[in-house]
Amino acid sequence: MSQHPLSVQLYTVRDALAADPAATLERIAGLGFTTVELFGMVEKVDMFEELLPRFGLTPSSAHAPLLGVDVVPVFDAARRLGVTTVIDPNIPAAVWTESDSVVRAANELNAVASVAADLGITVGYHNHWWEFGDLDGTTALEAFADNLDPAVLLEIDTYWAQVGGVPAVGLLERLGDSVAFIHVKDGDISEDNKAQVAVGSGRMPVADVLAAAPQAVRVVELDDFSGDVFDALADSVTFLRSLGEDL
Repeated sequence: MSQHPLSVQLYTVRDALAADPAATLERIAGLGFTTVELFGMVEKVDMFEELLPRFGLTPSSAHAPLLGVDVVPVFDAARRLGVTTVIDPNIPAAVWTESDSVVRAANELNAVASVAADLGITVGYHNHWWEFGDLDGTTALEAFADNLDPAVLLEIDTYWAQVGGVPAVGLLERLGDSVAFIHVKDGDISEDNKAQVAVGSGRMPVADVLAAAPQAVRVVELDDFSGDVFDALADSVTFLRSLGEDL
């Protein structure tokens, strides 16, 4: 069990958020969430600044590209919103095929982290399924982690790790305390986003995953869903509460 309240990645409800931000955030709060993981923070900073406090929501973290971009607007938005952890959500698949490019990416993120630290912000990286090819006897993601400054954290998307062919439980155990956040999701363990389902109703060993990273903030996410995504979130919360997780 984590000492942190459950969070939810707002990308899960991106369509509803675009259509009616206030109603969407009110529904998220109504499910019991008090913390949320932001996306599109720079573009949505005014909206988040106005509406998050209205519904008693605070940011657990935020996703924003950090490599090859001007990070000043990102960190300005983070500071306005009280975000203390900004996570790069996606380094392209081509980077992960060679040791040199993996080390280069780690060094670039380390450099961003040193800038962020002066602003009281921690940075991290969130994986997909393409970071798990073999590089010199380890996975590319683990080689990347070996080259990160200790100040840079990892947000392990446990579902995408499993899709990438690496059991999430073992990965979390190997990475240890460098994992500060995990994405908790479920489905048929394929690359098909529409095959994702409420946490606890798919093929992921959710209880074992949670037990392998007691220190990590749990962030519920569905990349897509074939039904009403709010129903999937409600069912996810019910299941995670049954395992002793708190909101």
